[in-house]
Parts: sequence; structure tokens; C-alpha cells
Amino acid sequence: MIAQTRCRDVYQVFDRSPQVLAEILRDEVNLAVWQRQLPPQVEDFAALVVGLERPLADERVIEVDEQRTPVLSGLLPGAADVHGYEAFVADITWLVAAYTCLLGARRVGLRLKVLEGAMCPRFHVDHVPLRLLSTYAGAGSEWLPEGCLDRTRLHAFSAPVDKIQRLCTGDVGILKGEKFQGNEGYGIIHRSPETAVGERRLLLSLDWLA
Repeated sequence: MIAQTRCRDVYQVFDRSPQVLAEILRDEVNLAVWQRQLPPQVEDFAALVVGLERPLADERVIEVDEQRTPVLSGLLPGAADVHGYEAFVADITWLVAAYTCLLGARRVGLRLKVLEGAMCPRFHVDHVPLRLLSTYAGAGSEWLPEGCLDRTRLHAFSAPVDKIQRLCTGDVGILKGEKFQGNEGYGIIHRSPETAVGERRLLLSLDWLA
């Protein structure tokens, strides 16, 4: 059964099945989360990668076809020699394929990066249609249920600590932004998590470009 956190007319959905991600296409849903446990090899790979003392990032635009498996040649090349790399690439390939199939996408923007510190520390909404986020290592992204913060003053006020929700490591979330048709004014409010000095995260982001 899909769990729901409801407030006013907009709500978020969570489940341990990847099928929950399709719920993001419903008008009243602005966050759909597949609550999953990372495969052991992928979890080990991510832990090793964030422990490396070198910057690692990959950003690319992928031409996709829902009838074909995406090709992610040379993904995150600086980590290709790390144990579990093949399993990690296979996992991301599956997510790109699922995202493509869900949206009927023709072009997907992929960003994969080891982060130190909060990339977007203030609560905000994304001016995109739908963005997939998954944290492979480190703290997950934080978000707010509807009605917890004045949308017109996102940059000026702090949210009540007891209202802040967080995705778990390994979770796959699809966040609905302001540019999804009919969703203006209801994009999910979220931010990067606060992290301790020296704490690193491995974050995947997928954007629907066309």
C-alpha cells in the first residue's frame, strides 16, 4: 500500500516498489519516492568513491529512446577503477531507462557529482518539469510538506525544524517543479541537507529536457 503525507490539495507519495514513481504524473502529487535499499555492490562503491580525495563529477545530455537501453559510456571516469563500478553504472542505466519510459523522454540531462557542503542550502522550488534525485552516499535531500512555509518568502525565512523531511540514502525521488504543466505555485519545496565539515555526498540528478 502506498503511504501518503497529505496537506491541503497537494501531497507526497512513498512506497518500496519502483511503480510508485508513476504517481508523480498525478496532478495532486508533487513528490514520489521509491524507498529502496541500495544493492550491496553499489553501496560499497559509493562509500569508496566519497572517500577518495579527488573531485569527481560527470555531466552530460543523453539522447534516449524508450525502446532501447541507454548507453552511458565512460560514466564518472575518475572512478572506473573502484570496486563495484560496473554494478553502479548498471544501476544508473536502469534509472535513466525507467525515467525515459515514464516520461516518453527523448533527451535527458544527467548530473553525477561528489559534493562537499550543501549545493543548494536554502529551501527553494525548481523551475523544471520533473527532476529525479538519488543520493548514493551521504545525507539525502530535505523537503517540506505543503503549507509549512510561505512560498513568497522562501529565501527570507527558516522552516520549522520539526516539519523538515529528508530522503534516505538510496531513495529515488521524482520532484515536480514549477514548469510541469498545471503545477505552477506547487513545485515541491526542498534543499540540500546540512552536512558536517568534511562530509561528502554522491548525488545523481536527472532532468527531462525534451
